[in-house]
Amino acid sequence: MPRTYTLKRRAERQAETRQRIVEAAVELHSTLGPARTPLSLVAERAGVQRHTLYAHFPDERSLLLACSGLTAERDPLPDAAPWRAIADPGHRLRVGLRALYDWYGRNAERAACILRDAEVHALTKEISQMRMGPFMRAYREVLGDGRDATQRAMLGLMLGFHAWRALARENGLEQAASVEAAARAVEAAAERPMRSLPEAARG
Repeated sequence: MPRTYTLKRRAERQAETRQRIVEAAVELHSTLGPARTPLSLVAERAGVQRHTLYAHFPDERSLLLACSGLTAERDPLPDAAPWRAIADPGHRLRVGLRALYDWYGRNAERAACILRDAEVHALTKEISQMRMGPFMRAYREVLGDGRDATQRAMLGLMLGFHAWRALARENGLEQAASVEAAARAVEAAAERPMRSLPEAARG
């Protein structure tokens, strides 16, 4: 019985240490960005030696996977599946954009750091695409259903974090106004048939 208790306590301490390391990494990734967060800084923030960190996470990739998994568990990206039941395309578009823009609003600082680093740090790019890619593909499929190529291209732009940030943070629109502006941009992008030269000249 004493040996069983000792093993249990050891496992609990190891789990606590691992969690502390992941929490420290998430905090640093959310403020400095993964590319600017050396493992030595994570160990220092978590209050552990580097060899202890490596015992739990032998490389940067394993730590990034744990961090992204924890944040995805705590605040997952919106699920596009329920939007399929919304028959009206305009309403469906606005519901989807609102859900995504709300997520961006809650995770703005971390998303900004990660997407910035993904442009220059291959591992950050790999992990962010793995976590976000399937969701973004689902959003384009569900919200772009029935729309033409130009509208789908505009939709892809409006689904991006930087489009939300430009509307809400850089230009100060309220969330509802940001959603409406993005939705109208998508709808207004509908392809129009080319007019002949005489028609164009007549205005």
